[in-house]
Order: sequence, then C-alpha cells, then structure tokens
Amino acid sequence: MSYTEIAYEVADGVATITLDRPAKLNAFTSTMADEIVAAFDATDADPQVRVVVVTGRGRGFCAGADLSRGASTFDASSGERAAEQRHGLVDGVPRDRGGVVSLRIAASRKPVIGAINGPAVGIGATMTLPMDVRIAAGSARFGFVFARRGLVPEAASSWFLPRVVGISRAMEWVATGRVFDAAEALDGGLVSRVVPDADLAGTVRALAAEIVENTSAVSVAVSRQLLWSMLGAPGPWEAHRLDSRAIDVLGRAPDAAEGVTSFLEKRPPVYPGQVPADYPDIVPPWPPRTS
Repeated sequence: MSYTEIAYEVADGVATITLDRPAKLNAFTSTMADEIVAAFDATDADPQVRVVVVTGRGRGFCAGADLSRGASTFDASSGERAAEQRHGLVDGVPRDRGGVVSLRIAASRKPVIGAINGPAVGIGATMTLPMDVRIAAGSARFGFVFARRGLVPEAASSWFLPRVVGISRAMEWVATGRVFDAAEALDGGLVSRVVPDADLAGTVRALAAEIVENTSAVSVAVSRQLLWSMLGAPGPWEAHRLDSRAIDVLGRAPDAAEGVTSFLEKRPPVYPGQVPADYPDIVPPWPPRTS
C-alpha cells in the first residue's frame, strides 16, 4: 500500500509506523486512520516483523483530531463526514474512527511499543492505550481533553484507560480534560518510562531488539492475547484453563524444544516458529466483537 499520512518501514524485525503530518503536529484524519489499520494488517501478515513501534514525525506524536472543519468536525450527519463512514455501523451509528484504530491495534499479533515523542492529545493519547508498552520523551505531553470539546473519550478508552491507570486517575484526567506532563504520566502508570528526548529512539530500539533476539514470536503473540483477554475474565480459573491449553500445545512445538536446548547449550536461541503461519488456535480472537 502507498501511504500518504504515515510512513512505514521494516528493519531488523521491527516495523516502525510513523504518523507523518508534522506540519499539523500529526493531527488525526480519516486517511490516517485507514492507513494505520492497513499498516497493522501488514505487520500481522509479515513473518519478518516481530515488534511494531508507533511514533510521530517532528516535534509531536499526535495533537488529536484535525479540527480544520471547524464546528462540524465531529458531526457525523454532515455531508463530508457521512462520506467517510467506511467502517460500518455499531449500535446503529457510524463507528468512531478512533475506535476502529484502537481495536485494530488491540488485535495485533505482534507486540506494540508506543514511542511518544511529543504532545499526545485526544486521539493522540487514546490510540496509545492498547499498545503494550508506552515510553515517553521528556517533552511529551498528554491530554484526555474531550470534556473541553463537548465530547466523551473515544477509541474504546472508557474500557482501556481505567485498566491501564486505575479508575481514580482515569476519571481525574477525563473530568478535568487538562494537559499534563510526562512525569505525571509516569506517576499515573500511563507510560512505563520517561527518557530524555535524544534517548527515546535508542531506548525503544533496544527494547525491540531484546524481544527480537531473545524470544519466540509464537510465544510472545500468544502471551499478548492471553494477558489482554484476561483483563475481562471473571476469575483466575479462566486464565488457568487457557494457560493449560497453551502449555500443552506449545510444549510439543519446536520453539519449546529450541528454548530448552539453547539454554542448556548456553547459546542464543534460533526459534523456527513464525507468526502468522505457526500461530496456534489456543486463545479466542481478542478483542471479541460483541455486536
């Protein structure tokens, strides 16, 4: 696919998706939404991709929705917006494009690292919630500003945000709609690390390389699905049921044999399993569509 509002590249097992409207602080559009979805389709289909990194071009990650249409920006009944509804309906209304993106990221078979290189506001903040790890530059700023625009948080973030940071912190950020700095994001658990701006790319590359060089692609993919899907499980027995299935299936697979053998031989592992070709039917697809 030819991209116009993101950049996509693969090197050393890592796919990098770069939001690429730097003159607009990478403001989110319907075109960008479609291209992000297409990029994640590509990463899932490519066995050479082990890790996905999402970042922004220039001095911002994503400043939120493009507001160039003014007061009718979020009015789905307008002619311009109606023409953009390419993703069908949910509960009788057009699907929120932020939710289309966040649910596609959530369904990724490859681990996703957000490299937050500057302001991440509105959809720029909510699209990061289904990413597995978020690392922020010192200059990063975050804001769930929807109440200051007469809206509610989109991108399924009413599910994701309290699970990532807890209900109290989530409600504080949503109710005030204020923009806060990277230190507060770290304190609240929204990001796992804050590093100097100049160190962000290297820190993220090092983490991605650690995954690529040391782990089984199949194991990581199944583990990702297990961890996220169990956030909504009624209790630990559901996890025990799926864990037992996974250990039974993967324990007989070539990757487990290689993991043990390489450890005993004190050498780096060379795992033969690939995703998607060798992804086993163990964990139900997540997130499940409920309507």
